Amino acid sequence: MIDELDLAFEGAVDRGRWRHRQKKGGRGRTLIAFTMVLLLFGALGGGAYYGFDRVRDYFTVEDYPGPGSGEAVVEVATGDTATDIAGTLYKADVVKSAAAFINAAKDNPKSTGIQVGSYKLKKQMKASDAVTALLDLDNKNVNKVTIPEGIISLQIFDRLSEATGIPVADFTKAAKDPEGLGVPDYWFTRRDGKKVNKTDIEGFLYPATYEFAKDDTAEDVLKEIIKHFNAEMEELNFVDTVESKLKISPYEALVAASIAQVEAKLDEDMGPVVRVLYNRAYTGNFPCSCLQLDSTVNYWLRISGKDAKSSEKLLASELHDPKNPYNYDVKGMAIGPISSPGAPALKGAMNPPKSNYFFFVTIDQKGKTAFGVTNADHEKNIQKACKNGIPIC
Repeated sequence: MIDELDLAFEGAVDRGRWRHRQKKGGRGRTLIAFTMVLLLFGALGGGAYYGFDRVRDYFTVEDYPGPGSGEAVVEVATGDTATDIAGTLYKADVVKSAAAFINAAKDNPKSTGIQVGSYKLKKQMKASDAVTALLDLDNKNVNKVTIPEGIISLQIFDRLSEATGIPVADFTKAAKDPEGLGVPDYWFTRRDGKKVNKTDIEGFLYPATYEFAKDDTAEDVLKEIIKHFNAEMEELNFVDTVESKLKISPYEALVAASIAQVEAKLDEDMGPVVRVLYNRAYTGNFPCSCLQLDSTVNYWLRISGKDAKSSEKLLASELHDPKNPYNYDVKGMAIGPISSPGAPALKGAMNPPKSNYFFFVTIDQKGKTAFGVTNADHEKNIQKACKNGIPIC
Protein backbone atom coordinates (compact mmCIF):
# COMPACT_ATOMS: atom_id res chain seq x y z
CA MET A 1 0.00 0.00 0.00
CA ILE A 2 1.17 3.50 -0.76
CA ASP A 3 1.29 5.38 2.54
CA GLU A 4 1.50 8.86 1.06
CA LEU A 5 0.61 9.48 -2.55
CA ASP A 6 2.61 12.62 -2.99
CA LEU A 7 4.46 14.91 -0.58
CA ALA A 8 3.83 17.67 -3.11
CA PHE A 9 0.22 17.68 -1.95
CA GLU A 10 1.36 19.36 1.26
CA GLY A 11 3.38 22.15 -0.31
CA ALA A 12 6.55 20.47 -1.52
CA VAL A 13 7.60 20.87 -5.13
CA ASP A 14 4.84 19.35 -7.25
CA ARG A 15 6.37 18.18 -10.50
CA GLY A 16 3.02 17.68 -12.16
CA ARG A 17 1.36 21.08 -11.51
CA TRP A 18 4.06 23.71 -11.79
CA ARG A 19 1.98 25.84 -14.20
CA HIS A 20 -0.49 26.64 -11.40
CA ARG A 21 1.73 28.08 -8.73
CA GLN A 22 0.46 31.47 -7.59
CA LYS A 23 3.82 33.21 -7.43
CA LYS A 24 4.82 36.56 -8.80
CA GLY A 25 6.41 36.15 -12.19
CA GLY A 26 5.31 32.54 -12.41
CA ARG A 27 3.45 33.07 -15.70
CA GLY A 28 6.45 34.77 -17.22
CA ARG A 29 8.75 31.91 -16.26
CA THR A 30 6.28 29.47 -17.77
CA LEU A 31 6.30 31.35 -21.09
CA ILE A 32 10.08 31.51 -21.03
CA ALA A 33 10.27 27.76 -20.38
CA PHE A 34 8.01 26.99 -23.32
CA THR A 35 9.92 29.43 -25.52
CA MET A 36 13.14 27.58 -24.68
CA VAL A 37 11.50 24.27 -25.51
CA LEU A 38 10.27 25.71 -28.83
CA LEU A 39 13.74 26.94 -29.69
CA LEU A 40 15.20 23.55 -28.82
CA PHE A 41 12.77 21.64 -31.01
CA GLY A 42 13.22 24.20 -33.74
CA ALA A 43 16.95 23.47 -33.69
CA LEU A 44 16.23 19.75 -33.93
CA GLY A 45 14.07 20.16 -37.01
CA GLY A 46 10.48 19.70 -38.05
CA GLY A 47 10.42 16.06 -36.94
CA ALA A 48 10.64 17.16 -33.34
CA TYR A 49 7.26 18.88 -33.29
CA TYR A 50 5.57 15.64 -32.30
CA GLY A 51 7.91 15.42 -29.31
CA PHE A 52 7.09 18.96 -28.35
CA ASP A 53 3.41 18.16 -28.47
CA ARG A 54 4.00 15.33 -25.97
CA VAL A 55 6.03 17.57 -23.67
CA ARG A 56 3.33 20.24 -23.81
CA ASP A 57 0.66 17.69 -22.90
CA TYR A 58 2.66 16.51 -19.90
CA PHE A 59 2.63 19.96 -18.32
CA THR A 60 -0.99 20.97 -19.02
CA VAL A 61 -4.18 19.93 -17.26
CA GLU A 62 -5.80 18.28 -20.25
CA ASP A 63 -8.10 15.32 -19.66
CA TYR A 64 -9.70 12.67 -21.83
CA PRO A 65 -13.51 12.58 -21.68
CA GLY A 66 -13.38 8.79 -21.27
CA PRO A 67 -14.42 6.08 -20.89
CA GLY A 68 -11.39 4.92 -22.87
CA SER A 69 -10.74 1.86 -24.98
CA GLY A 70 -8.15 -0.80 -25.67
CA GLU A 71 -5.79 -2.00 -22.98
CA ALA A 72 -2.75 -0.73 -21.12
CA VAL A 73 -0.81 -2.59 -18.44
CA VAL A 74 0.85 -0.26 -15.94
CA GLU A 75 2.99 -0.88 -12.89
CA VAL A 76 2.73 0.92 -9.55
CA ALA A 77 6.09 0.39 -7.89
CA THR A 78 7.02 0.49 -4.21
CA GLY A 79 7.60 4.08 -3.14
CA ASP A 80 5.73 5.64 -6.07
CA THR A 81 4.16 9.03 -5.40
CA ALA A 82 1.10 10.35 -7.22
CA THR A 83 3.43 12.20 -9.56
CA ASP A 84 5.30 8.97 -10.33
CA ILE A 85 2.05 7.16 -11.02
CA ALA A 86 0.82 10.06 -13.13
CA GLY A 87 3.95 9.91 -15.25
CA THR A 88 3.52 6.16 -15.75
CA LEU A 89 -0.11 6.58 -16.81
CA TYR A 90 0.71 9.47 -19.12
CA LYS A 91 3.44 7.54 -20.90
CA ALA A 92 1.05 4.60 -21.37
CA ASP A 93 -1.61 7.00 -22.77
CA VAL A 94 -4.02 6.10 -19.99
CA VAL A 95 -4.44 9.78 -19.06
CA LYS A 96 -4.04 12.80 -21.31
CA SER A 97 -1.86 14.70 -18.82
CA ALA A 98 -0.03 13.93 -15.63
CA ALA A 99 -1.53 16.98 -13.95
CA ALA A 100 -5.07 15.74 -14.60
CA PHE A 101 -4.34 12.53 -12.71
CA ILE A 102 -2.68 14.38 -9.82
CA ASN A 103 -5.70 16.67 -9.51
CA ALA A 104 -8.05 13.68 -9.59
CA ALA A 105 -5.99 11.90 -6.93
CA LYS A 106 -6.16 14.96 -4.68
CA ASP A 107 -9.90 15.12 -5.13
CA ASN A 108 -10.36 11.46 -4.17
CA PRO A 109 -9.61 10.89 -0.45
CA LYS A 110 -9.30 7.14 -1.07
CA SER A 111 -6.42 7.62 -3.50
CA THR A 112 -3.83 7.00 -0.76
CA GLY A 113 -5.07 3.40 -0.78
CA ILE A 114 -3.64 2.64 -4.22
CA GLN A 115 -1.56 -0.50 -3.85
CA VAL A 116 1.71 -1.58 -5.40
CA GLY A 117 1.29 -3.92 -8.34
CA SER A 118 0.49 -4.34 -12.00
CA TYR A 119 -2.86 -3.08 -13.31
CA LYS A 120 -4.81 -3.60 -16.50
CA LEU A 121 -6.47 -0.32 -17.51
CA LYS A 122 -7.92 1.25 -20.64
CA LYS A 123 -6.16 3.80 -22.80
CA GLN A 124 -7.44 7.37 -22.89
CA MET A 125 -9.41 7.25 -19.65
CA LYS A 126 -10.80 10.20 -17.77
CA ALA A 127 -8.28 10.87 -14.99
CA SER A 128 -10.82 10.45 -12.19
CA ASP A 129 -11.82 7.09 -13.69
CA ALA A 130 -8.16 6.07 -13.74
CA VAL A 131 -7.90 6.77 -10.01
CA THR A 132 -11.02 4.71 -9.36
CA ALA A 133 -9.69 1.89 -11.52
CA LEU A 134 -6.41 1.77 -9.59
CA LEU A 135 -8.38 1.46 -6.36
CA ASP A 136 -10.31 -1.53 -7.72
CA LEU A 137 -8.26 -4.65 -6.96
CA ASP A 138 -10.16 -6.53 -9.64
CA ASN A 139 -8.13 -4.52 -12.13
CA LYS A 140 -4.83 -5.86 -10.81
CA ASN A 141 -3.05 -7.70 -13.60
CA VAL A 142 -2.13 -10.62 -11.38
CA ASN A 143 -2.77 -14.24 -10.63
CA LYS A 144 -3.58 -14.70 -6.96
CA VAL A 145 -2.89 -17.94 -5.11
CA THR A 146 -2.81 -19.00 -1.46
CA ILE A 147 -0.36 -21.61 -0.19
CA PRO A 148 -1.66 -22.97 3.12
CA GLU A 149 0.55 -24.35 5.86
CA GLY A 150 1.31 -28.03 5.86
CA ILE A 151 0.90 -29.01 2.21
CA ILE A 152 3.71 -30.50 0.14
CA SER A 153 5.46 -29.16 -2.94
CA LEU A 154 3.47 -31.34 -5.36
CA GLN A 155 0.24 -29.86 -4.04
CA ILE A 156 1.73 -26.38 -4.25
CA PHE A 157 2.67 -26.91 -7.89
CA ASP A 158 -0.92 -27.94 -8.61
CA ARG A 159 -2.26 -24.78 -6.98
CA LEU A 160 0.23 -22.56 -8.79
CA SER A 161 -0.59 -24.19 -12.10
CA GLU A 162 -4.32 -23.78 -11.59
CA ALA A 163 -3.91 -20.08 -10.74
CA THR A 164 -1.41 -19.17 -13.45
CA GLY A 165 -2.10 -21.61 -16.26
CA ILE A 166 1.56 -22.63 -16.24
CA PRO A 167 2.00 -26.41 -16.61
CA VAL A 168 2.88 -28.34 -13.45
CA ALA A 169 5.85 -29.79 -15.33
CA ASP A 170 7.34 -26.29 -15.62
CA PHE A 171 7.22 -25.83 -11.85
CA THR A 172 8.63 -29.29 -11.25
CA LYS A 173 11.55 -28.56 -13.57
CA ALA A 174 12.28 -25.08 -12.19
CA ALA A 175 12.14 -26.39 -8.61
CA LYS A 176 15.10 -28.69 -9.22
CA ASP A 177 17.47 -25.76 -8.65
CA PRO A 178 16.55 -24.19 -5.28
CA GLU A 179 19.81 -22.26 -5.07
CA GLY A 180 19.23 -20.81 -8.53
CA LEU A 181 15.80 -19.68 -7.30
CA GLY A 182 17.36 -17.84 -4.38
CA VAL A 183 17.72 -20.30 -1.50
CA PRO A 184 21.08 -19.42 0.16
CA ASP A 185 23.63 -22.22 -0.02
CA TYR A 186 24.06 -22.36 3.77
CA TRP A 187 20.67 -24.06 4.00
CA PHE A 188 22.05 -27.17 2.34
CA THR A 189 24.32 -28.33 5.14
CA ARG A 190 23.64 -30.34 8.30
CA ARG A 191 25.54 -30.85 11.54
CA ASP A 192 24.43 -34.45 12.02
CA GLY A 193 26.49 -35.81 9.13
CA LYS A 194 23.57 -36.46 6.79
CA LYS A 195 23.70 -35.16 3.23
CA VAL A 196 21.17 -32.66 1.99
CA ASN A 197 19.48 -33.12 -1.37
CA LYS A 198 20.22 -29.81 -3.08
CA THR A 199 17.54 -30.43 -5.69
CA ASP A 200 14.76 -30.68 -3.07
CA ILE A 201 12.68 -27.51 -2.69
CA GLU A 202 10.43 -28.99 0.00
CA GLY A 203 10.09 -26.74 3.04
CA PHE A 204 11.22 -23.58 1.23
CA LEU A 205 7.87 -22.70 -0.37
CA TYR A 206 6.63 -20.38 2.33
CA PRO A 207 2.86 -20.52 3.00
CA ALA A 208 1.20 -17.18 2.23
CA THR A 209 -1.07 -15.48 -0.29
CA TYR A 210 0.80 -14.34 -3.39
CA GLU A 211 0.09 -12.21 -6.42
CA PHE A 212 2.02 -13.00 -9.58
CA ALA A 213 2.14 -10.99 -12.79
CA LYS A 214 0.27 -12.74 -15.57
CA ASP A 215 3.35 -12.97 -17.75
CA ASP A 216 5.48 -14.56 -15.01
CA THR A 217 7.17 -17.86 -15.78
CA ALA A 218 7.34 -20.83 -13.39
CA GLU A 219 10.83 -19.69 -12.45
CA ASP A 220 9.60 -16.14 -11.74
CA VAL A 221 6.83 -17.49 -9.52
CA LEU A 222 9.10 -19.75 -7.49
CA LYS A 223 11.70 -17.00 -7.11
CA GLU A 224 9.05 -14.73 -5.62
CA ILE A 225 8.04 -17.43 -3.12
CA ILE A 226 11.66 -18.06 -2.15
CA LYS A 227 12.18 -14.33 -1.75
CA HIS A 228 9.32 -14.34 0.73
CA PHE A 229 10.81 -17.34 2.54
CA ASN A 230 14.15 -15.55 2.90
CA ALA A 231 12.45 -12.42 4.20
CA GLU A 232 10.52 -14.40 6.79
CA MET A 233 13.62 -16.24 7.95
CA GLU A 234 15.42 -12.94 8.36
CA GLU A 235 12.48 -11.44 10.25
CA LEU A 236 12.45 -14.41 12.63
CA ASN A 237 16.25 -14.44 12.92
CA PHE A 238 15.81 -18.16 12.38
CA VAL A 239 19.31 -19.12 11.24
CA ASP A 240 21.27 -17.35 13.97
CA THR A 241 18.89 -18.44 16.72
CA VAL A 242 18.97 -22.10 15.75
CA GLU A 243 22.73 -22.22 15.33
CA SER A 244 23.54 -20.41 18.57
CA LYS A 245 20.79 -21.70 20.83
CA LEU A 246 20.19 -25.26 19.63
CA LYS A 247 23.57 -26.08 18.07
CA ILE A 248 21.94 -27.69 15.03
CA SER A 249 21.81 -26.62 11.42
CA PRO A 250 18.98 -24.39 10.18
CA TYR A 251 18.04 -27.16 7.75
CA GLU A 252 17.50 -29.67 10.56
CA ALA A 253 15.31 -27.14 12.38
CA LEU A 254 13.38 -26.54 9.16
CA VAL A 255 12.78 -30.30 8.91
CA ALA A 256 11.51 -30.35 12.50
CA ALA A 257 9.21 -27.39 11.82
CA SER A 258 7.78 -29.12 8.74
CA ILE A 259 6.97 -32.23 10.81
CA ALA A 260 5.42 -30.23 13.65
CA GLN A 261 3.28 -28.41 11.09
CA VAL A 262 1.75 -31.75 10.09
CA GLU A 263 1.63 -33.40 13.51
CA ALA A 264 0.38 -30.55 15.73
CA LYS A 265 -3.11 -29.21 15.11
CA LEU A 266 -2.84 -26.17 17.39
CA ASP A 267 -0.20 -23.44 17.31
CA GLU A 268 0.41 -23.83 21.04
CA ASP A 269 1.52 -27.44 20.52
CA MET A 270 4.08 -26.74 17.77
CA GLY A 271 6.99 -26.06 20.13
CA PRO A 272 6.33 -29.02 22.46
CA VAL A 273 6.07 -31.37 19.45
CA VAL A 274 9.40 -30.07 18.13
CA ARG A 275 10.96 -30.72 21.52
CA VAL A 276 9.83 -34.35 21.31
CA LEU A 277 11.48 -34.60 17.89
CA TYR A 278 14.73 -33.15 19.21
CA ASN A 279 14.59 -35.45 22.27
CA ARG A 280 14.15 -38.49 20.07
CA ALA A 281 16.71 -37.55 17.43
CA TYR A 282 19.52 -35.99 19.43
CA THR A 283 19.56 -36.98 23.11
CA GLY A 284 20.37 -40.67 22.73
CA ASN A 285 17.74 -41.45 25.36
CA PHE A 286 15.11 -42.76 22.97
CA PRO A 287 15.37 -46.35 21.65
CA CYS A 288 16.99 -46.31 18.18
CA SER A 289 17.17 -42.47 18.29
CA CYS A 290 14.63 -42.50 15.45
CA LEU A 291 11.46 -40.48 14.97
CA GLN A 292 8.98 -43.33 14.36
CA LEU A 293 6.32 -41.08 12.82
CA ASP A 294 3.46 -41.95 10.50
CA SER A 295 3.68 -38.49 8.95
CA THR A 296 7.15 -39.09 7.50
CA VAL A 297 6.12 -42.49 6.14
CA ASN A 298 3.06 -40.91 4.53
CA TYR A 299 5.18 -38.19 2.99
CA TRP A 300 7.20 -40.82 1.15
CA LEU A 301 4.01 -42.49 -0.06
CA ARG A 302 2.71 -39.20 -1.42
CA ILE A 303 5.85 -38.16 -3.29
CA SER A 304 6.00 -41.70 -4.68
CA GLY A 305 2.60 -41.22 -6.28
CA LYS A 306 0.59 -43.13 -3.67
CA ASP A 307 -2.14 -42.05 -1.29
CA ALA A 308 -1.43 -41.24 2.33
CA LYS A 309 -3.04 -43.49 4.92
CA SER A 310 -4.47 -42.95 8.38
CA SER A 311 -2.35 -44.32 11.20
CA GLU A 312 -4.46 -47.41 11.80
CA LYS A 313 -4.26 -48.39 8.12
CA LEU A 314 -0.50 -48.16 7.64
CA LEU A 315 1.03 -51.61 7.23
CA ALA A 316 4.11 -52.74 9.12
CA SER A 317 5.77 -53.29 5.75
CA GLU A 318 5.18 -49.63 4.95
CA LEU A 319 6.33 -48.34 8.32
CA HIS A 320 9.59 -50.30 8.09
CA ASP A 321 10.11 -50.25 4.31
CA PRO A 322 13.91 -50.18 3.82
CA LYS A 323 13.41 -48.39 0.48
CA ASN A 324 11.69 -45.53 2.24
CA PRO A 325 14.31 -43.04 3.54
CA TYR A 326 11.63 -41.59 5.84
CA ASN A 327 10.71 -44.90 7.50
CA TYR A 328 10.30 -45.64 11.22
CA ASP A 329 13.81 -46.97 11.66
CA VAL A 330 15.95 -44.14 10.26
CA LYS A 331 18.13 -42.68 13.02
CA GLY A 332 18.12 -38.98 13.80
CA MET A 333 16.18 -36.16 12.20
CA ALA A 334 14.40 -36.93 8.92
CA ILE A 335 16.44 -36.44 5.75
CA GLY A 336 14.31 -33.53 4.55
CA PRO A 337 11.20 -31.41 5.19
CA ILE A 338 7.80 -33.05 4.71
CA SER A 339 5.66 -29.90 4.31
CA SER A 340 5.73 -26.12 4.12
CA PRO A 341 5.80 -24.84 7.72
CA GLY A 342 4.29 -21.53 8.74
CA ALA A 343 5.47 -19.02 11.34
CA PRO A 344 4.12 -20.83 14.46
CA ALA A 345 5.89 -24.07 13.50
CA LEU A 346 9.10 -22.22 12.67
CA LYS A 347 9.00 -20.35 15.97
CA GLY A 348 8.42 -23.66 17.72
CA ALA A 349 11.48 -25.13 15.99
CA MET A 350 13.57 -22.15 17.12
CA ASN A 351 12.40 -22.01 20.73
CA PRO A 352 10.93 -25.35 21.80
CA PRO A 353 10.10 -25.46 25.53
CA LYS A 354 12.36 -27.72 27.55
CA SER A 355 10.88 -31.09 28.50
CA ASN A 356 11.76 -34.76 28.82
CA TYR A 357 8.79 -35.84 26.69
CA PHE A 358 9.31 -38.55 24.08
CA PHE A 359 5.69 -39.15 23.04
CA PHE A 360 2.74 -37.13 21.80
CA VAL A 361 -0.73 -37.84 20.42
CA THR A 362 -3.80 -35.82 19.46
CA ILE A 363 -6.46 -36.53 22.07
CA ASP A 364 -9.61 -34.61 21.11
CA GLN A 365 -11.61 -33.19 18.22
CA LYS A 366 -10.23 -29.70 18.87
CA GLY A 367 -6.75 -30.98 18.04
CA LYS A 368 -5.23 -30.81 21.50
CA THR A 369 -1.99 -32.77 21.86
CA ALA A 370 -1.05 -34.71 24.98
CA PHE A 371 2.56 -35.56 25.84
CA GLY A 372 4.24 -38.34 27.75
CA VAL A 373 7.64 -39.33 29.09
CA THR A 374 7.20 -43.11 28.98
CA ASN A 375 5.41 -45.52 26.73
CA ALA A 376 2.96 -46.14 29.59
CA ASP A 377 2.13 -42.40 29.59
CA HIS A 378 1.61 -42.61 25.85
CA GLU A 379 -0.78 -45.57 26.14
CA LYS A 380 -2.88 -43.65 28.66
CA ASN A 381 -3.07 -40.69 26.28
CA ILE A 382 -4.07 -42.98 23.43
CA GLN A 383 -6.95 -44.27 25.51
CA LYS A 384 -8.07 -40.68 26.09
CA ALA A 385 -7.95 -40.12 22.35
CA CYS A 386 -10.03 -43.24 21.70
CA LYS A 387 -12.68 -42.13 24.20
CA ASN A 388 -12.84 -38.80 22.40
CA GLY A 389 -13.42 -40.40 19.05
CA ILE A 390 -9.95 -39.97 17.56
CA PRO A 391 -9.50 -42.91 15.10
CA ILE A 392 -6.17 -44.33 16.25
CA CYS A 393 -7.32 -47.45 18.13
